Amino acid sequence: MKIAILGGSYNPIHIGHLILADTVCKSLGYDKVLFIPTFIPPHKLMSDTVDAKHRLGMVQAAVKNDDRFIAESCEIDRGGVSYTWDTICFLEEKYKDQLTDKIGLIFGEDLMPDYDKWEKAKELAEKADLIIACRDSDDEENKNFCNLPTEKYGKNPMKNVTRENFPFPHKTVQNPRISVSSTEIRRKIAEGGAWRYLVSDGVFEYIKNGGLYGFSEV
Repeated sequence: MKIAILGGSYNPIHIGHLILADTVCKSLGYDKVLFIPTFIPPHKLMSDTVDAKHRLGMVQAAVKNDDRFIAESCEIDRGGVSYTWDTICFLEEKYKDQLTDKIGLIFGEDLMPDYDKWEKAKELAEKADLIIACRDSDDEENKNFCNLPTEKYGKNPMKNVTRENFPFPHKTVQNPRISVSSTEIRRKIAEGGAWRYLVSDGVFEYIKNGGLYGFSEV
């Protein structure tokens, strides 16, 4: 079985995430995509974040009707800072009797410039198949992946990297660019704007029933 993982804050999960996972399955032949809500991301700050149990609950609601998609809670269960290296090692062990290939690691092209700052970046690129997706950098939670002080890292030699010259082994996927972000959805919910069809039915019901992000039917 070929497995890929798609991590994120999922605050909330939206149709862009689901479309990307579907594209990876269709175009690269993956059997399953594991959606993994992060507990504490190592290189970015999360704003207006609901409790981890709700972020996981929304992912579960989003994927329940597609047997190719799985909500994986390992980073929340583990607690602490969520390093992808630890997650890949855990999943290799969990699925060791089912895996037929390396685990695929999906991330957007907006994260490429800071990939070399990830925990065990070089080793991770050897252990997993990196899958780089099209991504518009319109979400404030993702466009500046590394929010740590610049003095810790100094100049960024990968600032202008592209999918063509990314210096680690990788695959690419031509997923549709969907102009939607979790930040935008939260803002629309809080302001009483139109957001209903930016998320799946299950996620809409979860947010409405839980009154998340300041939702009100008034």
